[in-house]
Amino acid sequence: MGKIKYIAYFFVIFFLAVSVLFPLSQKTFSVDCNTDVSINSLSQADLQTLISLCGQKVADLRSQVNTLSSQIQLMDTQIYLTEIKIQNTQSQIETTQKEIDLIDSRIGGLDSSLNILTRTLISRIIEDYKNHSVLNVSFFEVLFDSENANDFFTRLKYLQTAQENNQKLLVQVQEAKLNYEDQKKLREEKKKELADLVTTLNNQQVDLKNQQGAKKNLLVETQNSEVIYQNLLAQAKAEYAAIQGIIAGAGTETRLRDVSKGETIGSIISGPSCNSNGAHLHFTVEIGGSTVNPFNYLKPVDHTDDSGGDAWTPSGSWDWPVNPPIQFNQGYGITWFVNTYHWYPFHNGIDIDGTSYEVHSVADGTLYRGSYSGNGGCALPYAKVVHKDSNISTLYLHVYVQ
Repeated sequence: MGKIKYIAYFFVIFFLAVSVLFPLSQKTFSVDCNTDVSINSLSQADLQTLISLCGQKVADLRSQVNTLSSQIQLMDTQIYLTEIKIQNTQSQIETTQKEIDLIDSRIGGLDSSLNILTRTLISRIIEDYKNHSVLNVSFFEVLFDSENANDFFTRLKYLQTAQENNQKLLVQVQEAKLNYEDQKKLREEKKKELADLVTTLNNQQVDLKNQQGAKKNLLVETQNSEVIYQNLLAQAKAEYAAIQGIIAGAGTETRLRDVSKGETIGSIISGPSCNSNGAHLHFTVEIGGSTVNPFNYLKPVDHTDDSGGDAWTPSGSWDWPVNPPIQFNQGYGITWFVNTYHWYPFHNGIDIDGTSYEVHSVADGTLYRGSYSGNGGCALPYAKVVHKDSNISTLYLHVYVQ
């Protein structure tokens, strides 16, 4: 019985040890970008891992977007990735706020300690002054003022001790002040970090809303039909190829006349047209065969943003080719539309609307009527103005030229 009892004790101790080292409540996390996984209770480390994995999955899916189902899978993964980023940012905000609260507590304690140390130091200085500045008394003054050897050593020891204590107190005051200033500086850094995180969170929430809206709009526009989706995809790719062809000089162009800045040169085609599913102006600036951001030349004006979050940064002096206020549909470069749908890699102009269909030249120059027929099976009409006394040309797509 005794042996059995010891064996039982051994297993109890072993079980307790295993429970401490490997608690049953320990959460295991399967690392996989699965949109069915709940992210609400994941740690920051798990969230960071998921962000990396889902970012790679989005990149992989981009090259496979050729059907409506693959497009929806890509959009769902993008939405899930943004949700993970939001959760991660919220977790970082909570952590940073706790750090700020802790620093505030430290600052309060340091402030109290600094006040006590400062008052103590001042009190000692006053006391020393009342005692005829005993700390400044020389060795010989102590020697000659002492009644005997015992008195001399007592006073000398007191003098040394007082000097050491005051020196230690002064060092403590200086260290407390340095710590106090360091904590205040750290708090300001954390507050800046918190403000940046809040800005990031707001942007991520806007991205999520736009991504969810894009998926909803796509399902509405396609009516969940693969045929309609393929038509939209072909249209977008054809427009991109046409614009690239026009930039490369493959369009058919006819010289019309010289025009002045602000002169009406055409009108936006109403409704769907070649490579366009709705009325809009695609405006491009070309220098030496390469496109540049039109915002570098257009002046700031009132606008409404329907781009999904593209940067609105006009900083030039040109008047706009359409009458403001401007409806901003898509920006220049790797736009929100490019990142969301991945139907083409780069947007080399801006898509805009104005208060009328009138299109105006943004500078003095020579007007050309252009047309490009590509793989889309239709002719894309455009206007081109070669600017006077410069190597700049501007292109106005989806317009009838007057």
